[in-house]
Formats: sequence, C-alpha cells, structure tokens
Amino acid sequence: MQKVVVGLSGGVDSSVAALILKKKGYEVIGLFMDNWEEEDSVFNKCTTWKEDRIDAMLVSQQLNIPFQVIEMKKEYKKYVINYMFNEYKSGKTPNPDILCNKEIKFNIFLKKAIDLGADFIATGHYVNKEKIIKNKKIIYRLLIGKDLNKDQSYFLCQLTQYQLKKSLFPLGLLTKNQVRKIAKINGLRNAHKKESQGLCFVGKIKLPRFLQKKIVPKKGEVVYINSNALVYQEKKFFSSKEEELFFSSRKKKYKKSDGKIIGYHQGAHYFTKGQRKGIAVGGYKEALFVLETDVKENIVYTGMGKKHPGLYRKSLFVQEENIHWIRQDLSLSEGEKMDVFCRIRYRQPLQKSKLYKIKKGMFIEFETMQCAITEGQFAAWYIGKELVGSGVIY
Repeated sequence: MQKVVVGLSGGVDSSVAALILKKKGYEVIGLFMDNWEEEDSVFNKCTTWKEDRIDAMLVSQQLNIPFQVIEMKKEYKKYVINYMFNEYKSGKTPNPDILCNKEIKFNIFLKKAIDLGADFIATGHYVNKEKIIKNKKIIYRLLIGKDLNKDQSYFLCQLTQYQLKKSLFPLGLLTKNQVRKIAKINGLRNAHKKESQGLCFVGKIKLPRFLQKKIVPKKGEVVYINSNALVYQEKKFFSSKEEELFFSSRKKKYKKSDGKIIGYHQGAHYFTKGQRKGIAVGGYKEALFVLETDVKENIVYTGMGKKHPGLYRKSLFVQEENIHWIRQDLSLSEGEKMDVFCRIRYRQPLQKSKLYKIKKGMFIEFETMQCAITEGQFAAWYIGKELVGSGVIY
C-alpha cells in the first residue's frame, strides 16, 4: 500500500482529495501546515486559519486517517511574506500563491512528507498530471483541469519534474460541483464551506495595512495622462525583429510633465498597474485606471477608461535567470521561437502568442494587445492543454 500525505487545508477540495485517495486504497495521512504568526495582528480579523485547522482535524476524524499539524512559520515568512514586501517595495506586483506552491507546498512540505515515509503528496488543485515516455525517459506533463472555471495550472507554473513525479491531483477530472456533491454524499462537515480567498494560508488581507508594517505611508501625487499625450505618439522604424520586440515590450517611462496633477495618495507602493479602485479622484466621465507607478518619485500615473493606450502592450520580456521550463526537453535555444498560448494572470483566457529566445532572456509577443502587463507577475505558456513553462515578467 502506497503512502500519501495530503495537505489538508480545512477546505472541501483537499478533504475530497483525501477521501478519493483513501477509497482508491492508498494509506492516507492528513497534514495541516501551520504557517501563520500570532503576533501579526493586522490579519486577525480576516484570517481563517484557526477554524481551518479545526475543520482539517475533524475531517481527518471523519475519514479515520492520521492527522498532524506541522509548523512552517519561519519558512512561510521567509519565502512568502518577505518576498511580498520586497517586491512591492521595488514597485513590482508579486504573486504569493505561485511562490507558496513553489517553495512551501511542493518543496518544504514535500520534503517533510518524504521524511514521514510518503511515496507521494496530494493537494486539492484542479489540474491533471500525465506520464509519457520520450527518448526512453519518463516525462511528467502538467495539464489543465477539467473544470475550466477552476483550472489552477497557472498557480503551479513553477513546478519541477521531480515535484510533479511526487504529486497526485485527485480532483483534476472533476468539476467543483461534483466535488461538493461527493463531500455531501459522504457527510463531510465542510461540504458547503465557502471558497477560501486572498493570500494562501492567510485569507483576505487589506494590502495597504499589510504593507504599512514595513513600508511607511508617504504623501505623493496622482498624475493624469491624456490618451492622446505625446508619450503615445512615438513612431519607430526597426532594423530587426529583436529591436521591435525590445521596443514593444518596454514599459512607458512617464514624467510629471507628460500630464497634470489631479490628486494625492499615501504611497505609490500601494498601487498596481490596471488598478481601478482606491485612486479616490472623481469628476471623470469614465473610471480612472493606474497606468504606472514610480516608487522612486512616489508618483501614481493614471488614465481614463479601460481603452486607454497606456494600459496596453503587445509583448513582454522575461530575463534569462527567471525562465522556468517544466518541460526541459522543449526549452528553446538562442535564436529559436515557438508558437504557444499564454496567460499573464489567473483565469485569463489563454492568449495566442509566440516565444522568441535571445541571449539575455525571452520575449513573449501576443497576437492581440494585452491589458496591464505587470512587472513581478508570472507569464505561463501552454502547448494545447499542457503548461510547459513560465517566467517572471520584467
């Protein structure tokens, strides 16, 4: 009998994953990751981890499986919380869920499970895994989940072949409704529990309050940029495709003189590209959107309407050290290109695009203009239904 350690979060997805594996004949152990520090009172009203731990323990009793709580507070603070602070401080927008999967669930948690004698770990992610043989070598494919509304492959875009080898995803061929039905039929106490939202293991957080723990609020200017401003009139002729890609992938560098001051804010770090809420400036026909933030000068640049040219770019760049291939056998060499489908945020429909590999990294050129390409976020690329690689947007 093979042993599987299931990362029980207290939610219905991981609970049903444990139930399915037990019914399949695996020896199942439930582990709850205790990642959160009591002292972080900024989260006390919005975190659900205490009740989640109780739910995970009670579900384990219902399933008659061993249950353990493992403490990973230091690791979580190092790889997720500190990462978030550092990224926001430098004017980027991080994705903590992807880092949480990469460093916590499928790295440290996996190692602890192996130490307990596990053959595999399992989670409640809506993704599929497939094993193929290529050139006499076993390769693991990461495929999108059956429930397209719940597909979570994007969050696993930084996994390695070893991590995939050691992981099971029992919900990949199920829809959310089917999972809830299985939980209800089997009398699981959390069958109707609400979806967890916000930061992994923590829940919803108020970002400014979170960042104020390490980034002091500082009054700055909100600058409005007109959609027909000179900064958008720049015309270029290119001597090579690479030159064109460099131009189309670079973010606009605004100056205060490109627009006019229309208000004030408490810190450019608290804003992200494409943001609509929280600008707190009225009197415009359409909503204002954040076009860019300048954390050095503490300026937030805005524009009116979802169609504002400052929101759109045709391509992006990933630096060499930030390119990650799940399928190393498909990786590109300098000068090569590849047709793929790409997404730059969770739940974004897959976008037709092309990868161009150069010495310093890789360009992703989209067939259509993309809204709010954001530095620090992850671009993930797919061939058909398979996620083959990802990278941090530069």
